[in-house]
Amino acid sequence: MPFKKRDLRRYSHIASVLARHGFHEFLDRLKARYHGVPRRRFARETRARGVLSAPERLRLVFEELGPTFIKFGQVLSSRPDIIPPEYIQELSKLQDDVPEFPFEDAKKLIESQLKRPVSDIFLSLDEKPRAAASLAQVHRAKLPSGEDVAVKVQRIGVDKVIENDIHILREFASLVERRIPESRLYEPSGLVDEFARTIRHELDFVREGQNIDRFRKFFSGTPIVYIPKVYWELTTPKVLTIEYIDGIKITDVARLDAAGLDRKAIAVNGANITLKEVFELRFFHADPHPGNIFVCENNVIAPVDFGMTGTIEEDVADRMSGIFLSLLQKDVDGLVKNLRTLGVAEDVEDVRSFKIDVRDIIERYYGLPLNKIEIGDVIRELMGIVQRYRLRLPRNFAMIGKALMITEGVGRTLYPDLNILEIARPYARRLLWKRYDPLRQLNEMRKTGAEALDFLKGLPMDLKEIFAIIRKGKFTMLFEHRGLELLVDELDRSSNRISFAVVIAALIVGSSLIFQTRVGPTFFDYPIIGLVGFLLASILGVWLIIGIMRSKRL
Repeated sequence: MPFKKRDLRRYSHIASVLARHGFHEFLDRLKARYHGVPRRRFARETRARGVLSAPERLRLVFEELGPTFIKFGQVLSSRPDIIPPEYIQELSKLQDDVPEFPFEDAKKLIESQLKRPVSDIFLSLDEKPRAAASLAQVHRAKLPSGEDVAVKVQRIGVDKVIENDIHILREFASLVERRIPESRLYEPSGLVDEFARTIRHELDFVREGQNIDRFRKFFSGTPIVYIPKVYWELTTPKVLTIEYIDGIKITDVARLDAAGLDRKAIAVNGANITLKEVFELRFFHADPHPGNIFVCENNVIAPVDFGMTGTIEEDVADRMSGIFLSLLQKDVDGLVKNLRTLGVAEDVEDVRSFKIDVRDIIERYYGLPLNKIEIGDVIRELMGIVQRYRLRLPRNFAMIGKALMITEGVGRTLYPDLNILEIARPYARRLLWKRYDPLRQLNEMRKTGAEALDFLKGLPMDLKEIFAIIRKGKFTMLFEHRGLELLVDELDRSSNRISFAVVIAALIVGSSLIFQTRVGPTFFDYPIIGLVGFLLASILGVWLIIGIMRSKRL
């Protein structure tokens, strides 16, 4: 086991929690040691509290294991291309609301980060936090200038806990890939790397401040959204100070109505903000959690948490607009073409069946008015096809889908007739027209021409090297084999068992010959060498039988 000594206690706790929630078979396949609930006791407890599905039990596991695993589950919930829908639904329920930590700890961190006493920094600092989460909590404060600010303070030591858990997750992922070959299709190590990158970005409050400034610049002059100001002189990697937003949470419908705000306008404004981020800015809020979005006077929307963001490359944005318009126009060939060009479906072997499945989705919504079509349902259907054909989405593509689904869900709570597809149509069309802009086409032709010229310049040298390799007899053909990993592992395991059996048989035969010839010293008139041989053969034989029984393959 490659786990470091300092990680063994945490590893044992993780394994025990998995066992307690009924994941014995998974642990058995990993050959993991755990001190959890025995199968029989787990079965009794399950009957007593009602049957829970595997996705529900996995959610409970993540919640029990704490902040790192809650965040990991949230990242997994944004990957519908590899995680089944029932797991996505459960993991989306994960909340990182945790008890607040003592004010003295927050005060100590602020003073250590800003290098001066709190009394010199703020005119007042509320001891009771306005919000508490697994990574940080937020306190309201007043500056000597009289400005109200929100101070986000990182939990002391949470970065070390997360780094330790990331290390354990990496080892777990590596173990899963080795012991469960079919898991390699989903790249567990890649998922952990993606998660590590995401959560490290969230832990860096300077980076979050830069995200806020970037959004503030993008939306300057846009009346439907307000982005708070960052106070850079009071911001460090573990302390973030921004303008305090005195608004109403977008989910608090009763207070919105009492304040006389227009729910329809709020829903439309929210949709326009997300669509502008995706289709125009190509820089979007990847986790627009409704609890972190406020509404101010005149239906102005003010988001306050920018820890998780995503960027969209220009070519991906182009294909996204093509996919969107193909859906609106019920164009199956156009949709498949854009998916293949994007790289999502370039490895589809049965293109005909793929087209049939895509056509089934489009025909299901054909003839329905746009306000009766939920973009969340369409995305879920498309993700089902993505899983069925084992396709891979570009980085951030699934996060865009999640952001659009959250926006639509919140919007329809406020205004049930919200038509996000109709709102999105002009954005997609403008992006598509921009794609065919003459100046852009000339620029792309210039780039293509430069790349072609570089290729032609290097071609003679490349050909010379290839022919030199052929003349030396070192030329080999490389063939790609897919889906053979499981077969190779099984053959390796079988050959090891056969070798083991041959050694045992040799020990038995050799010991029998020694008994016949009575060679060497004796013990109670039995040759000692022969007795040792029989003893070794017995131990190895029992070991082999146990291994075969544990693998459940006789």
